[in-house]
Amino acid sequence: MDLIKVAEQAFTNPREAEFPKFNSGDTITVAYRIKEGNKERIQQYRGVVIKISGHGDSKRFTVRKMSENVGVERIFPLNSPFIESIVLNKAGKVRRAKLYYLRGLTGKKARIKERRR
Repeated sequence: MDLIKVAEQAFTNPREAEFPKFNSGDTITVAYRIKEGNKERIQQYRGVVIKISGHGDSKRFTVRKMSENVGVERIFPLNSPFIESIVLNKAGKVRRAKLYYLRGLTGKKARIKERRR
């Protein structure tokens, strides 16, 4: 038995099972809780998953969206207590795990075909 794996399994986030399975190229909406002073609000962040990295407790994913013709990327830890929900909007058909090439594309060139389920 590997003691490191046993310890990771003991401390893994049970919330990870609540979220849908998604891959690179999928369009998702992340409901993220934001604290501003003494108030809290939930912000919807919708974009394309361009990479998933890490494993186990340190798994994180990067979501890219266009905000007024400016590309914005945000990295979310999967086990963050601030993530309220993740909704899979569209499954993308891509052949890579890391979609860094989307950073240089705009308009129709940056589209990703939809994967039929």
